[in-house]
Amino acid sequence: MIAGKDTVVIPVSCVEQGRWSYKSKKFYSQKRVMSPRMRADKSEQLDLSLDLSGSFTSDQSAIWSDISAKSLRMQARSSSGAMSAIYEKKNDSIKDYTKHFNLTASQVGAVFVINGRVVGMDCFGKPETFEKVSDKLVESYALDAIDTPESEKDSKFEKNRAAEFVRIPTTCSVKPHPSVGLGTDCRLESKTITGFALAHDDQILHLSAFSKTGTENKEKPFTRMIRSTHRRQFRR
Repeated sequence: MIAGKDTVVIPVSCVEQGRWSYKSKKFYSQKRVMSPRMRADKSEQLDLSLDLSGSFTSDQSAIWSDISAKSLRMQARSSSGAMSAIYEKKNDSIKDYTKHFNLTASQVGAVFVINGRVVGMDCFGKPETFEKVSDKLVESYALDAIDTPESEKDSKFEKNRAAEFVRIPTTCSVKPHPSVGLGTDCRLESKTITGFALAHDDQILHLSAFSKTGTENKEKPFTRMIRSTHRRQFRR
């Protein structure tokens, strides 16, 4: 969140390793976000960075490696190692998911469940804000749903698990840090979740929480093993 007419340097992570030229002289935002598994990993990376140096610095190599591994699993490799290629490859399947989701009146967030497991939650301070990003969020979770093996399905899911997940952020430890822009960045941590929230004027403007169990990627050792070799093939 940035005040009007302010100039702010925003730390970002790259999701296209091999692209070294711009497509437009103007800044624009893609209608997609990083998958929740990767967002959960990045959340933990930033927690560590803030503890060690007080800076919002992600593990860029790990992010590229995770995108690379996901591209391989979903057969969506590109010359530049772009995350967008995965979305484009699975666009039809993603649309099959998203067409079943509709917002309700005054909805400010959602808890997401994949194969019977609660994997994450995003909520905002106003319904209007959530409405603007809801499609992107649903698509990102749909991408992970497509990438989740049926063997990880929990057939005993009960609705009260979602309600319990909503309550967890109110009980976990909170580490406040000055935000990049306005407000306070609050890092959330417990044995079961990782996440963050932006607070300003005694209000929560955005909160994201991810299940540590639900976001486990059983192919993580494979992801790390291919980091150095697979990254080379994406270089120009």
